[in-house]
Amino acid sequence: MIEAENLGKAYGAVRALDGVSFSAKPGEILGYLGPNGAGKSTTVKILTGLIHPTEGGATIGGHSIREDPVEAKRLIGLVPESGALYEALTPLEYLRFVGALYELEPKDCDERARGQLAELQLDEKAWNQRLSGLSKGMKQRVVIAAALLHRPRVLLFDEPLNGLDVGGTVKVKEIIAREAARGCTILYCSHLLDVVERVCSRIIILSEGKIQVDGSLSSILARYPGKTLEEVFQELTRGGAMDVDGVDSAEGQI
Repeated sequence: MIEAENLGKAYGAVRALDGVSFSAKPGEILGYLGPNGAGKSTTVKILTGLIHPTEGGATIGGHSIREDPVEAKRLIGLVPESGALYEALTPLEYLRFVGALYELEPKDCDERARGQLAELQLDEKAWNQRLSGLSKGMKQRVVIAAALLHRPRVLLFDEPLNGLDVGGTVKVKEIIAREAARGCTILYCSHLLDVVERVCSRIIILSEGKIQVDGSLSSILARYPGKTLEEVFQELTRGGAMDVDGVDSAEGQI
């Protein structure tokens, strides 16, 4: 479902991505790890058509994100690193707006929106309050609901647990497992090693815009006997900063 071939992206003299190639098949949960500035968010932006690569290309479900962007984007649900919302709207109004963009029937959209907000444990009293007045965790629930609304075949998660409490985190993990079970392809970008170890069937570690390792957790650890994933990460990224204790840090533009 996801095919990235020789992706390169330069910002002036800085190479944010350098020859990145990978594929992810239906039902796969691919953990995409790297320190700040490794190129994780740049990859997501390319896969969603927000920016174009300097070299290489990507397809979603066989559709080129550059040559056939509308059809590719129909297949994608995105939770960006910094979830942007129209804060003058309420959660229900925002989800109805998103549903209209995906050409969902209004009645079906409304049922799905209410169902997603309930599943993500957003207090029903908040459904008709302006987003500007909601907490970060509440807003994050709306961002995730919007990504799931049209039942995408590909989910791109860039730090999806930002701002969520324990209950919200557990629920999102359950949703990820369920979506993979129904055949959805999931790219999960994160700084949180423990979450990636628990939910991902495959892991890529990125450093300085290049893939350092790609494989299942067991196969990666087999290549580095006696080491934990954290220790492997530190070695492959030359000690690159990463949140291993559950505290988020911003990756910035790259």
